[in-house]
Amino acid sequence: MKCPFCNAEDTSVVDSRISEEGSRVRRRRRCLTCDKRFTTYETVELRLPQVVKQDGNRSEFNRNKLLTGFMRALHKRPVPTEYVDAAIDRIVQKILSLGEREIPSRKIGEMVMRELYKLDKVAYIRFSSVYKSFQDADDFQDAIMEVQGPQRKKLEKKS
Repeated sequence: MKCPFCNAEDTSVVDSRISEEGSRVRRRRRCLTCDKRFTTYETVELRLPQVVKQDGNRSEFNRNKLLTGFMRALHKRPVPTEYVDAAIDRIVQKILSLGEREIPSRKIGEMVMRELYKLDKVAYIRFSSVYKSFQDADDFQDAIMEVQGPQRKKLEKKS
């Protein structure tokens, strides 16, 4: 590790500590040339897979695109940001756990739909309408019936 003050290559680690969340290591270093101290942080670098689009093009996985999709679907819906962040974290963890070098965008879209279904039914229908390319009102009606299915059965039993 080069010293940020004098660019010398000889530095030594004085102290190492693991962060509270356990995801990074903080190292206190001392330059053997100029005797100044500095801190470095060591973190795990996880490589997310390439996203394979419908047309066959590939692109880097982009967490911000996920967030944008969620925010569009959840526009003016009463869902806290923490829930959205947690949903995105779950999707990223699922993608990482697959251990694949590539993932179809379709699979990511399905993961988003499952998370939106749990968060907000209106957002789920909004996202579905774009994702599944709804063509007419019947497509919306089918999606609404899908969402209301479990609730409708409960109501019918009570009657």
